[in-house]
Amino acid sequence: MSLSAQLWSENADIVAEVQANPFVRGIGDGSLDRGLFAGYIAQDAFFLESFARAYALALARSTDTETLLTFADLLAGVREELGLHASYAAEWGIDMAGVEPAAATLAYTEFLLATAATGGLGVVCAAMTPCMRLYAHLGRSLDASAAGPYAAWVRTYADPGFEEVAALLERLLDKLGEDSPALRAAYRRAMRLELQFFTAALTPQD
Repeated sequence: MSLSAQLWSENADIVAEVQANPFVRGIGDGSLDRGLFAGYIAQDAFFLESFARAYALALARSTDTETLLTFADLLAGVREELGLHASYAAEWGIDMAGVEPAAATLAYTEFLLATAATGGLGVVCAAMTPCMRLYAHLGRSLDASAAGPYAAWVRTYADPGFEEVAALLERLLDKLGEDSPALRAAYRRAMRLELQFFTAALTPQD
């Protein structure tokens, strides 16, 4: 079993908690309060900009051409996600300018950027992979039941193209990562931060 597959399997407990989260379930069946989803979209856009910066830091620290180009491809993938958020903002009148990040958002972005700036590239991949793999998993698991105003969100992450990007990052993790307590801790920390991010989205932002 590859390192990325081991890490995903070992964090199945947090994946189950995310899938049971009321926010995630509400997206799947369309019952989620629209205002809560709008707040989530704004927070997620803030997060994704930091995610892109983390990719850029990793790209700059790449030591071979293949790794550099792979990070460039992954960075381009963030543009697609931000496009989805921009379309929601335009359609629903969500103010994306001057978003005040929630505590859970800041905790996640600060962790990613600090890791990307100072950690080994394998650890950086371990910190970033959970977001991609978890969203691809949620997209597939919610796809059959997706209904209402959030079906487009579900389809985005259920799309085979998103799965390909998640798998690309996992291959990079397998290439660059050496199994270590630090790498495993980074992966699990990111998984917990994902859960906290969804939980925080259940509380309206002031």
